[in-house]
Amino acid sequence: MGVFQHWPNRITALRFVGALVLFSLFAIYGDEENAEAIRWKIHVAFWLFIGVAATDFLDGYLARRGNQVSAFGRIADPFVDKVLIVGAMVYLSVMPWSRDLLPASVVVIILAREFLVTAIRGYVESIGQEFPADWFGKVKMIVQCVAVAAVMWVDAFAWPAGWDAFWRDLALVLVYLTLATTLGSGLSYVWRTRQLLVGERS
Repeated sequence: MGVFQHWPNRITALRFVGALVLFSLFAIYGDEENAEAIRWKIHVAFWLFIGVAATDFLDGYLARRGNQVSAFGRIADPFVDKVLIVGAMVYLSVMPWSRDLLPASVVVIILAREFLVTAIRGYVESIGQEFPADWFGKVKMIVQCVAVAAVMWVDAFAWPAGWDAFWRDLALVLVYLTLATTLGSGLSYVWRTRQLLVGERS
């Protein structure tokens, strides 16, 4: 079975499939202007996202516990995380029932940060330095997951008017908190890279 002989890599692969199913739901039903008409589908998408995002820690935990850490897992796990989060944000930023809560400009900035960090990591590792994720990056991932879930939460359930307004305001706060942590994380990576390069020259 190759790389899939161990459960950590199987879970990573299942998470990727779950992300693709989520995107398929968005692609098929996301153009509906009236969220009430597809409420149960948004409900399914919400719980699917929660399930895929919540199992992020599981593959890594099992790999460490069973001494099954692999090169595939180190690459595939963060890749699936990025596909899930950025993919969900792209869809939510353009669908009629969710785009008011997640502006496309926010998603563009988040995408730019991901490209920048990927480029930085590739360069640093090409000169023989390690460049693991730091605590700020992990916080960023958690906040992004919560923000995406919050945007779907608003329309996944039928809320009374007062509660609907409350959840919408909270979702917006979480979206801009995501933007702040994303920018902060990106600056943290840039600073760490500068420190590494200065150390290399000295």
